[in-house]
Amino acid sequence: MNSLIDQERVNLDVNQAPPDLFCTSERLEVKPVADKPVYVDFSGGALSSDGGLLLLREIDEQIGLTKAAAEMLADPRDARYTLHSMRELLCQCVYQIAAGYEDGNDSDRLRFEPIVKMAAGRLPLSGAPLASQPTISRFQNQPSRTDLYRMAECIVERFIASYDEAPKLIVLDFDDTESKTYGDQQLALFNVYHHSYCYLPLHVYEGISGRLVTTILKPAVLKGPALRSIVRRLIKRLREQWPHTTIVFRGDSQFCRHEVMDFIESEPNCMYVTGLQTNTALKRLAAPVIEESERLFEQGDRSKIERFHTLRYKSASWSRERRVIVKIEVTALGTKVVFVVTSMEDARAKTLYQKVYCSRARAENFIKDHKLYLRSDRASCNRFEANQFRLFLHSLAYILFDTLRREVLRESQWSNSTIETLRVKLIKVGARVRELKTRIKIELPTACPFRQTIRHGLLLPALLRPG
Repeated sequence: MNSLIDQERVNLDVNQAPPDLFCTSERLEVKPVADKPVYVDFSGGALSSDGGLLLLREIDEQIGLTKAAAEMLADPRDARYTLHSMRELLCQCVYQIAAGYEDGNDSDRLRFEPIVKMAAGRLPLSGAPLASQPTISRFQNQPSRTDLYRMAECIVERFIASYDEAPKLIVLDFDDTESKTYGDQQLALFNVYHHSYCYLPLHVYEGISGRLVTTILKPAVLKGPALRSIVRRLIKRLREQWPHTTIVFRGDSQFCRHEVMDFIESEPNCMYVTGLQTNTALKRLAAPVIEESERLFEQGDRSKIERFHTLRYKSASWSRERRVIVKIEVTALGTKVVFVVTSMEDARAKTLYQKVYCSRARAENFIKDHKLYLRSDRASCNRFEANQFRLFLHSLAYILFDTLRREVLRESQWSNSTIETLRVKLIKVGARVRELKTRIKIELPTACPFRQTIRHGLLLPALLRPG
């Protein structure tokens, strides 16, 4: 047994370690190469498959994300029996999610992982192991509603702090997505549209940059007063920081609520553009344009007719008439009509629809990063509050990846990459960890294909760090 493994035996409590952590006797024979036998064993020592987490750790230290988030959580535990601080627990969860280990059960193995230990602030070899699955489960079920509200405020504050100066324009893209539930989760309701028992977490992104603004777990589609309350609190906080910034609220037809439109119209320098659900009154108002478009299609080359029209419309619940954009598309497959309501009176109908409203499709890619690649739809806890906290943990991991992509890698080939691409190319990097007397040495592969990108990513935050 080599000296590195002996060092691990001394520095780690082997009674707490998994039984095969120090097993080096097992040797597997695989297919020979150039007539030479090939043997595989697990005697490599203190190696990590997630060396690129150091990139996220440097960003975290620079923007103070997990530090600020941990301060939002009350700690009711008796300090005499506490082995893991709130920040260590938070970091362990966030960095495991970033590395692709979203399940709390993964903690039992990763508590000994040297890079994850370093990300949580512990020495990679001599430091005590991180929290086990039962501790992580208690941690995720601990936050109160007050803690969650403060955590939501913290995420919004990180969004504001991500700008060096007040932006001239921000677009608040509101959208929700399906988060299926399979167990006995509180407030899990059957959704007819998705044909499943699920939550519908609300995602809010800045539509131009892709920055995450907030994520809110909800059991169903928001009613008008509840949506107005969220929009009002959010715009109020943004206005305190950026009094002259133009704010645009954007969403599909489920976010077209008269309470929200009335509020936004009462706010200075605020606008909205949302989808509008089709009804018989709208069809009647748009009928002349639709019929003319179909007639032009029949008389033309029968390839495609696309027209845009503006009309005035007032539903029974609306306080006044509003501008509605009608998009008519006639093809051989039939006629498709889309309605969009907006407070932007001066923009051309075609420009407003194509350049403003349709751009909200970018939010689908942001949600894909958050939900599919960070697996934020794992609502595995029974308590609704615990599942909201889990959603926040995934959101913190999203912010770290987004900051890496937007700030550190903006001049590289990775500036528009998905989180999954960043994880595979830059996070899943083998590393040997050596804890010496006066320093810690991380040895990355000499033949690492993206060594210049990783070098730049580690160097830039160090240059920006004060002192």
